[in-house]
Amino acid sequence: MTDDIVAGAAKLQLDEETGEMVSKNELKKRLQKRAKKAAAQARSQDAAQNLGIEAAAAVKEKLPPKPKADESYLDPDAMFKQGFLAEVFKERPAEEVMTRFPPEPNGYLHLGHAKAIAINFGFARYHGGKTVGRTTGLTTEQILRYAFYPTRFDDTNPDAEDEKYFVAIEETIRWLGFAPHAITYSSDNFQKLYDLAEKLIQLGKGYVCHCNEAEIKLQRGGEEGSSPRYRCAHAEQDVETNLQKFRDMRDGKYEPQTAFLRMKQDITSGNPQMWDVGAYRIPKDQTPHFRTGNQWRIYPTYDFAHCLCDSFEGITHSLCTTEFIMSRESYEWLNKTLGVYEPMQREYGELLPLGVFLLSPEPPPIRLPGWELGASATKADFLGRLNVSGTIMSKRALKKLVEGKFVRDWDDPRLYTLIAIRRRGVPPGALLSFINELGVTTSRTVIQTLRFEQSIRRYLETTVPRLMLVLDPVPVVIEDIDDLEGQQLDIPFSPKDPKMGSHKLRLTKTVYIDRSDFREVDSKDYFRLAPGKTVGLLQIPYPIKATSFSKDGATGRVTEIKVVFDKQGKKPKTYIQWVPEGSRKVEVRVHSQLFKSPDPTAVEGGFLNDINPDSEAVYPEALVESGFEEVRRRAPWPEAKGESKGAGPESVRFQAMRVAYFVSFWCLIAVDTDSTEDKIVLNRIVSLREDAGKR
Repeated sequence: MTDDIVAGAAKLQLDEETGEMVSKNELKKRLQKRAKKAAAQARSQDAAQNLGIEAAAAVKEKLPPKPKADESYLDPDAMFKQGFLAEVFKERPAEEVMTRFPPEPNGYLHLGHAKAIAINFGFARYHGGKTVGRTTGLTTEQILRYAFYPTRFDDTNPDAEDEKYFVAIEETIRWLGFAPHAITYSSDNFQKLYDLAEKLIQLGKGYVCHCNEAEIKLQRGGEEGSSPRYRCAHAEQDVETNLQKFRDMRDGKYEPQTAFLRMKQDITSGNPQMWDVGAYRIPKDQTPHFRTGNQWRIYPTYDFAHCLCDSFEGITHSLCTTEFIMSRESYEWLNKTLGVYEPMQREYGELLPLGVFLLSPEPPPIRLPGWELGASATKADFLGRLNVSGTIMSKRALKKLVEGKFVRDWDDPRLYTLIAIRRRGVPPGALLSFINELGVTTSRTVIQTLRFEQSIRRYLETTVPRLMLVLDPVPVVIEDIDDLEGQQLDIPFSPKDPKMGSHKLRLTKTVYIDRSDFREVDSKDYFRLAPGKTVGLLQIPYPIKATSFSKDGATGRVTEIKVVFDKQGKKPKTYIQWVPEGSRKVEVRVHSQLFKSPDPTAVEGGFLNDINPDSEAVYPEALVESGFEEVRRRAPWPEAKGESKGAGPESVRFQAMRVAYFVSFWCLIAVDTDSTEDKIVLNRIVSLREDAGKR
């Protein structure tokens, strides 16, 4: 199975238009389709030229204009109406659907979890017909909102869990716009789980094992399956012995990691998840549990607790990623063996990062959290996460970045944890729209960061206001401003959407432009301001011409540019952004990829050797126009997209305007959580969309 995944990923090719990695045949089909479309358009243009301008106009006049489709609309229920999830419901229809989202509270949620949240909440909402714990202030456009659906914390490993993760997970789910039917904990069922573990032993299907890591590896076939599998000798203990040993584990008579309960499954099966996986263990550090304190010395494993808690809660459809395909057999075996209600588990496809990496191809070791069996995840564990190229999402790797001060914290905007994505300024609706675009299938897809950013950009570009922002300001003195000084200019927040309104901007004798918009020496391929050259300033009646400039003798930097209005000249080829004197100073952080390569884990010496030293550029003296105050007052942006008026500073979003050679290009900006009333900090949400040929 793993070899097939690697082979499949290696054969994928990049679709440069969409940013997806697809098969060679699929790419060929797409290119052919685009070529046919381009040819048809060319033929249409030729026909219009042959008819002549008047005839072509007549033909056009006879044909009613075709209504333009709303490109921004994407049916939020599409993934449930057709395809994999529709087939899942047909396989097991239910009058009242109950799904669950069961995160382990040992870290912050990342982009892959957003897909799981959207699918599970949305599936229940679409089929359930009930709403419990409604979220207010949302529109029908919002994706995947209300559900008869519990959020369950799988809090079975106190050594790795922390209260801050419980809080962060719940806040993130609500930020995405979801209201759980209930919030439950696996620890709510510790006594019931323990009782069922004793029942399993009494049925002859559970035994206490004392084997170490090396012995377990040999039982499971050794290195790369080089030796025959065999069952642990402890499996031959009688029921009474196993029951007494298990109770001794409970009562603290064994040291941590010296005994654990295993399920007696089928060691001859081809599925590693049936090779007597663990059911209960004694955690190494004996950290007091966040909710139950020191009441328990032993804790159930995920493989034991997960399916039984699904059963206790009446889950109808247990939806998870394909990392759990092998676990399904174990899941069904345990519920059936114990004679409890059996939910249906089904697995949907995941997204793989470019250059996806795997562990060694040996059989997956037994899952025993707290046993410290080296790299204890199965191979499939690295295939079950929604991922993008050029980043990492492993909790262990993220911890190294945070503790090593390579990033500010877990919410650094260069990371792909959900708290980082939120801090960057990506709205929840945009994130869910991206997931909805991808759809849900059983196949694997590889995407690039470009695809994620394209989706966010499409979502925001027509729904947030535009403002002028100067990153590295240099003063420009308009020497002949005369009566225009102090004039109030009416600046629209969006030239395409009058409903966004406008704001006033006072024209001053000294304005500020970006240092990159001026050159001391002109050239033919440069279209912005230079000595003797004319450019336009956005919304100002006349273009300006540079007459002179001053420099700092010590640094050589331009300190001031003097200009005059060019009232008689031709219309300028270029318009640049500006801000008036007295504009608010802000700090702007422009982030790019944290890593230099598509697969940081494959770099020699490890991912820390792949860190991009230029992944963050800080502009501490940037200036933003006064319209920012109204944008901040009217936040959140986009309006009516799911965030409440009490949303964080990241809901203050705008497009930083820049116009050159008659073409608009810009970047999307949001306020950072480091902001105070005295100091505003801004983050770039997505990269600048700019034609590299412009100068």
